[in-house]
Amino acid sequence: MAADTTTKIMESARSCLLSGGYANLSTRRVADRAGVPLSQIHYHFGGKQGMVLALLDRENRLLVERQRQMYAGPVPLWKRYEQACDFLDDDLASGYVRVLQEMVAAGWSDDAVARQVLALLQGWMDILEEVAREAEARFGSLGPFSAADLATLIGLAFLGGETLILLGDTGWSRRVHVALRRVAEAIRTLEEA
Repeated sequence: MAADTTTKIMESARSCLLSGGYANLSTRRVADRAGVPLSQIHYHFGGKQGMVLALLDRENRLLVERQRQMYAGPVPLWKRYEQACDFLDDDLASGYVRVLQEMVAAGWSDDAVARQVLALLQGWMDILEEVAREAEARFGSLGPFSAADLATLIGLAFLGGETLILLGDTGWSRRVHVALRRVAEAIRTLEEA
């Protein structure tokens, strides 16, 4: 029963967050939409912040594992990177990116939220660093960049690109998608050399 209540609350919170953003999210609206008493949100999550962070954590764990499995695959690195770009489109459509960006913004004024969001983002950076180490082992020197430097740059390119895409301008969105996919072309050139 508790797991069912938690699931209902999570699905309701996700829906409410996507439709109105973090600033307009109310636990009362989430409880009403989930068909549970407001007290259940406070019982399971402690309040609005805990509820949204639990939602982000749940989705983040699933997506980081998806990414880890994809990058562990046997296909060429450039194809795996292209798949990561495809996953970005999936994550935008699912609302995950919006939830993440809402929590990043909330973290600007709440240290506890900031620490949790940074911990979640570290999972993505760890995967990117593993991939950069693989590239370094296969291709040799990454120039002036360490594997950690390259992982940070790629991670920030996606994170910043997500921010621009969410602003809703098709020109910027197109530029971001093209630029991110051009990295796959650079990787392919290295792999085929």
